[in-house]
Amino acid sequence: MAKYRISGVWKNSSNVITHYAFHTVNENNTSRASKKTKDEAVKLLETAGNSATTWVWNYNRCGWDIGENVTVVNGSNGKYLRSNPDKKETNNLEHLIDFDWIAP
Repeated sequence: MAKYRISGVWKNSSNVITHYAFHTVNENNTSRASKKTKDEAVKLLETAGNSATTWVWNYNRCGWDIGENVTVVNGSNGKYLRSNPDKKETNNLEHLIDFDWIAP
């Protein structure tokens, strides 16, 4: 049973998310980001007892905020991660930091 935070994404040239920045939440701290493929991310969250939330940078107070719960959904192009499906921008994790230009 593991808890994760997802702080960012990597996208391909078609602007489709290919990787996620996963952080493991421990009792006393949260790990640095680990780059996970979409398939790896789906597998982690489909494992019984594992859970994830978004981790959003708050520019006003210069710190991280725990966001929405993230789940695996099965779309027309296969499984992917999604937060609360309520037709908001945050649904498909598009609002998270784009790590493409920070870390290859």
